[in-house]
Amino acid sequence: MQHELKGMQAFVKIAETSCFTKASHILHISQPALTRRIKKLEESLGATLFERSTRNVKLTAVGREFLPKAKNLIDFYESSILSIREMATHQSGVITLSCLPTAAFYFLPSVIRDYNNYYPNIRIRILEHSASDCLEAVLNGDADFGINMINITHPNIDFTPLVNEPFVLACRRDHELAQKKLVLWEDLAGLRLIGVRRSSGNRSLIDQALEGAEWKPNWFYEVRHLSTSLGMVEAGLGIAVVPSLAMPTDEHHILVSRPLIEPVIRRTLGLVQRRETGLSPAAEKFREMLLQLWFKDANSPWIGKFTT
Repeated sequence: MQHELKGMQAFVKIAETSCFTKASHILHISQPALTRRIKKLEESLGATLFERSTRNVKLTAVGREFLPKAKNLIDFYESSILSIREMATHQSGVITLSCLPTAAFYFLPSVIRDYNNYYPNIRIRILEHSASDCLEAVLNGDADFGINMINITHPNIDFTPLVNEPFVLACRRDHELAQKKLVLWEDLAGLRLIGVRRSSGNRSLIDQALEGAEWKPNWFYEVRHLSTSLGMVEAGLGIAVVPSLAMPTDEHHILVSRPLIEPVIRRTLGLVQRRETGLSPAAEKFREMLLQLWFKDANSPWIGKFTT
């Protein structure tokens, strides 16, 4: 039973991502092991589930028919096991997640809402940390897992990439640079910039990318949080360079963003987890639902806007 369940989990992840590589990352297994699971499942069913080519993976007719049934079986099994374990321990449980403030604000609310609908007695604790503090919290076991930047890493940490987003210019609608469709980094020379502190991961990425430039950014103001820099921009104190994710999702009456080019500087966010350390059933289910926000929901605005 357990062998067949793992095969169905592998089948569903490949079907959702249309990619063996992404599915293996999500399931934390090697690609050869994933292939073996699918082969054994196909042998057990006596049918081929995927049409494979060098460029893509497609479901066969049998695979398309089997997919909703496999999802239902997995959901039923996982929900049943989680409920039984909760009853056996006589406790509701707590999930602790460490993440960057921008990720906490934009990605977590919808996942938390859906999770609480299934498991209303499991509490969720969110630690809003800088990139370095986020990594430290996961390493020390203060958090079950986290959402962090790829450039802040450690040998004992597994990183699952989620989104790759560009840094953009944030300015007022009445600013001269707001009239441009594309803004060169050189256009910022001499202007008062509002930036995050030098020790932050975002600042490090920008400074490294512009290290060879003939001009240096005029970081006139330094703040701790990106939300603070946007508030100062709105007040007319200067302009800011922020990750695209930090901008308001809806059209703002004062603030606008413009792409920054030459160079285009990007940051990659993803899930961080202690290597070879398992999660509790409650935390594992939350992690899975969080991954689905990127890899499964085709209507999610983050898919088209941020992933490469």
